[in-house]
Amino acid sequence: MIRVWIPAERSPSERRVAATPDTTRRLGDKGCAVAIESGAGQQAGYGDDSFAASGAEILPAGAAEGWEQADVVLTVAPPRLEADGGPGHVERLRAGSLLMGLLEPYQNRPLIERLSSQGVSALALELLPRISRAQTMDALSSQANIAGYKAVLLAAAELDRFFPMLMTAAGTVQPAKVVVLGAGVAGLQAVATARRLGAVVKVSDVRPAAKEQVESLGARFIDPPERDAPGEAGGYAREAGLAFLEAQRQQLAVHLAEADAVITTALVPGRPAPLLITEQMLAVMRPGSVVVDLAVGQGGNVAGSQADTTVDIGGVRVIGAGQLPASVPQHASALYARNVSALLEQLLIDDLLTITPEDPLLDPCLITHAGTCRRLDLWPALVEVAA
Repeated sequence: MIRVWIPAERSPSERRVAATPDTTRRLGDKGCAVAIESGAGQQAGYGDDSFAASGAEILPAGAAEGWEQADVVLTVAPPRLEADGGPGHVERLRAGSLLMGLLEPYQNRPLIERLSSQGVSALALELLPRISRAQTMDALSSQANIAGYKAVLLAAAELDRFFPMLMTAAGTVQPAKVVVLGAGVAGLQAVATARRLGAVVKVSDVRPAAKEQVESLGARFIDPPERDAPGEAGGYAREAGLAFLEAQRQQLAVHLAEADAVITTALVPGRPAPLLITEQMLAVMRPGSVVVDLAVGQGGNVAGSQADTTVDIGGVRVIGAGQLPASVPQHASALYARNVSALLEQLLIDDLLTITPEDPLLDPCLITHAGTCRRLDLWPALVEVAA
């Protein structure tokens, strides 16, 4: 029987959990024995009793045996090594076990190397390929939907005016003007939410192909500069060159001068977020306007933005929103748990945990397996050493 362990998240800002009673029951029906750390789902609205009723074993908080006995460990955030102040749980994982979660592989080389040396397999959900077969497992998309939605609510709460047009006895209030930078999953959800609130929305994206999706939501698309447009690869935007970024900034400055709220969502996997809004561009925005930077965790799209902090820059409120999915923990956990469970179920064959590295679904996101790091390209320096 495959033993699945769901620990409590250790970061104070992480309120999600990697399983719910529903997915626990599903995994039990697949022949898994599921154990969960006491209190792991409390902040997401899932108590120990609901997990026990779904067939999970509840282990005491801090229990080391969950890690020691597990065949599979499901997490949200990457666990911390003891050398980095962690509780020493990672070091207890057995050779041949599997760790699945949002492992932040580009920033977590020590963790990946430790897992490899212990013979632990690691699946980083950030690297899951964007193919049809993987849609139900796409944790980045499910969490980005929440981030885009919540970003607009934050902007509306901070803005010094209404989002919708209102006709009152005292006169008509014109709708807010919102600019969304990036038309990926988070950006499109931000567009849809802002439109539902009654705002007039414009969207900028480096991919001309995004125009149809943007306009289908009732927003206006800002065509990207034609020079050196980066396009996309594997479902993600490529990194833009300096000439293109400068041309894009000049183009955006005109629209920012008219904006009441801006949502920035531009990310490039494994690279610092592109700086789309400089201090000079913030200076052209009216005092009282709001900018929500969803890319702050990778350096930010906005000059001066700070993670999980709101700063005032020349009268513009800049919100560094790096943990928005965790601020909606129940739905975020429910969606994430379904993603993780759907992927794990693909590996359960005849009551055995079967990992096939050559599987197109696993090949890009299986970072370590059988004592080997399979993705040296995540860190260019390692590639140079290996060569």
